[in-house]
Amino acid sequence: MRSLATALITIALAPPLGAQEVPEDLIGDEHVREEFGVNQFTTPSIKKLFEDLDDLGTLPYDRLKREIPKSIPRDRSLVALGLGTLISDGFLVVQAEKVSELEKIGRAVLKQAKVLGAGMRVTKHTKSILESSGLGEWEQLKDELSKTQADVEAEMVMLRDVDIAHLVALGGWLRAFEIAAVTASDPYVERKAAKLTRTDLIAYFIETLHGLEPKLQQRPHIIALGEGLEGILADLGGYDPESEQGPPEIPDQDEVIALTKKVRSLLTLIEAK
Repeated sequence: MRSLATALITIALAPPLGAQEVPEDLIGDEHVREEFGVNQFTTPSIKKLFEDLDDLGTLPYDRLKREIPKSIPRDRSLVALGLGTLISDGFLVVQAEKVSELEKIGRAVLKQAKVLGAGMRVTKHTKSILESSGLGEWEQLKDELSKTQADVEAEMVMLRDVDIAHLVALGGWLRAFEIAAVTASDPYVERKAAKLTRTDLIAYFIETLHGLEPKLQQRPHIIALGEGLEGILADLGGYDPESEQGPPEIPDQDEVIALTKKVRSLLTLIEAK
């Protein structure tokens, strides 16, 4: 029998009728645990997002690397979005086997998590990340990064602040989308460009933004993110779960370059200066 706390959380997180659910292939095993009730209350796993990008081949790290933000925003929603991008940065450096960059990212992740109130949970993962980086244990590093997201999510659920957990996942996806777009554009490879056509996931994040607490929905950066995602979705042909038209059309090189610029403009909204 579930505990009363679990039952209350399940009720609190219940999505409205007809709500877009997390695509099943993007729910990590680490998310399927008692405190979340059932799967659809979780957010997409950033680890799963990167597994979906595995066949992109070698990532152009020099073109993808970015400076780690030196400051932390005062707005918790921006902290959450930024934390997601940092976790994706962690997967990028692990995928590219850039060990020297991991310490900076690990410490930045911990700082952001502490601001959100999840520092105690995340500290052990940060320690493991730093230890594993010295040993070159790449799969262990991916697991620890994934557990970092899951534990932040768990803490936000316990604090009844699920909006923040959703924004961590959105930040992670935006950075992953940029990584995929840059990798697919030069040289252009149609098979890689096909990775940008997860319109089901874009629709999920748009609906997530529409479901945020009303005051949070009115923040300028949240409005701009929603409008930007809707523009990207439109560029990819929209999303209709009832459609029988088959998968979205794969964007050509010019379209991929345009998508890259659009997602970069969204990332600049949430990157601390």
